[in-house]
Amino acid sequence: MTPTARSPLHPRIAEVTERIRARSQELRQAYLDTVAHWQRQGTQREHMSCANLAHTFAASPADDKLAIKALRAPNIGIVTAYNDMLSAHQPYASYPEQIKAAARAAGGVAQVAGGVPAMCDGITQGNEGMELSLFSRDVIAMATAVALSHQTFDAALCLGICDKIVPGLLIGALQFGHLPVVFVPAGPMRSGLANDRKAKVRQDYAQGKVNRAALLEAESASYHSAGTCTFYGTANSNQMLMEIMGLQLPGSAFVPPDDPLRAALTDEATRRALAMSAQGTEPTVLAQIVDERAIVNGIVGLLATGGSTNHTLHLVAMARAAGLRIDWTDFAELSEVVPLMTRIYPNGTADVNHFHAAGGMGFLIRELLDAGLLHPDVATVAGPGLAHYTREPWLQDGRLAWRDAPADSGDLAVLRPAREPFSADGGLKLLQGNLGRSVIKVSAVKPEHRHVRAPAVVVDDPAELIAQFKAGQLERDFVAVLRHQGPQANGMPELHTLTPVLGVLQDRGFHVALVTDGRMSGASGKVPAAIHLSPEALAGGAIARLRSGDIIELDAHAGRLVVELSDDELAARPLETADLSAHQRGCGRELFATFRRQASRAEAGGSALFPEI
Repeated sequence: MTPTARSPLHPRIAEVTERIRARSQELRQAYLDTVAHWQRQGTQREHMSCANLAHTFAASPADDKLAIKALRAPNIGIVTAYNDMLSAHQPYASYPEQIKAAARAAGGVAQVAGGVPAMCDGITQGNEGMELSLFSRDVIAMATAVALSHQTFDAALCLGICDKIVPGLLIGALQFGHLPVVFVPAGPMRSGLANDRKAKVRQDYAQGKVNRAALLEAESASYHSAGTCTFYGTANSNQMLMEIMGLQLPGSAFVPPDDPLRAALTDEATRRALAMSAQGTEPTVLAQIVDERAIVNGIVGLLATGGSTNHTLHLVAMARAAGLRIDWTDFAELSEVVPLMTRIYPNGTADVNHFHAAGGMGFLIRELLDAGLLHPDVATVAGPGLAHYTREPWLQDGRLAWRDAPADSGDLAVLRPAREPFSADGGLKLLQGNLGRSVIKVSAVKPEHRHVRAPAVVVDDPAELIAQFKAGQLERDFVAVLRHQGPQANGMPELHTLTPVLGVLQDRGFHVALVTDGRMSGASGKVPAAIHLSPEALAGGAIARLRSGDIIELDAHAGRLVVELSDDELAARPLETADLSAHQRGCGRELFATFRRQASRAEAGGSALFPEI
């Protein structure tokens, strides 16, 4: 294929970027002033008392001790999310020693600065622990800050993969924006049971067609070894984001843990961190990389790949940590011009391994750059300019080398050029109306299911809806309204236990939809779901005034979400409350009471760390 000339930056990309820059000017300048202050301090070890400094290397090997003591070698702080229960994070067990060896070989040293918690939404789904999930992002951010607060490091490597871990690591690291920071992935597990077959077994189980043993066998065949789950949920959306934002090495997102290339990329990430330090050959700090252009590039990548709706929360919070303000209007306006270029489950049948084999991130980024849909002139951990990310790594005679990404997609059913997309838009819509603001991901929803007008079935607990389904009370058109699921109410758990039930009813020919102030996340599927509705019920949102039988219209084509009541009638209704006491005790939820009280709106990131502006 003959390369095409690169288009100038699309006017919509430029417009949204400039709006973010103008909106954020004061906040961003305050952030950059803080970064500049700490840059002027230089290497903090130089200013430490002897007692302080001695503590930093007391347990180090002799050669590392000499290097730190003499202040002659840059020191990398490793922040790790390792645990061996999570398949995605289990490979990190051996990374610290590998990184230390690579650092020594390159003239530096490395120390594990600290660990952060890493919980799995796939394990806690539908259980009490899920109500800690969103706020675990804030805890991870704070743990990252604690790890780096010793101020003995010249650069940092962040080891994390999954849902809240990567956003939390970045939010925390951005408080040390004067340091170079490189993210180090571990890659997806090899493909197991196809995701569409797994989803079919889940629906069969919901209908009582198969037993628990059959369901467990299917799940075990899908989630079967070390590495990230292979569907395109939040974890793999994280990896796409870190790459397209220039925070991890090109082509590193989807190399499996057992591939020799993975070890070579980890060594290279270590070398890059040293090169980016103040003592290195290419000084580049985190604050230079994460600016409004990188954030817009991240949103574009999310839209082009049909990524996780969780990032309408996480990207907002990550941007805020860098002094940048984005909102759902930015997402929606970008979605209108960014084409959907991939079909990865749940937006198709392929998994991330198929995407990677078809051309992966290098092909995707080059196509978006050539179409003028990405900012090319950004700083990255690979060097100046996003053009570095149109190349892919490989092993040439056992050594890491780089080559251009494939000129053509290896599978047009999985990955397409920007000029021949699956859809002309990114499939993420902003819904507005008298119920508030929410988002809907329609990339996996067939066009005929994107407009639903039906009576409401209002519940305050997913179990209530599942019980009605089992009792045969939902064999009709309806809009499920699930409220009191927002950050302030119960920590905004994901609600995937409803996916099989609603999917079954839709397959039976009923027009169904979900409206909720809760989350559905990266596995949002074929049923239209207006999620993250804001204001939430506990904050006085109109969703708290709804009653079963009210006519709800969800129109993803027009961007409308309304209840067919007059303004006066809706305002006159009392706010329905729910007994949330059971969601405040047990499984550690008592410790998160402050987080719930201080949580921002979903559109502001659902975070307890930053005041709303």
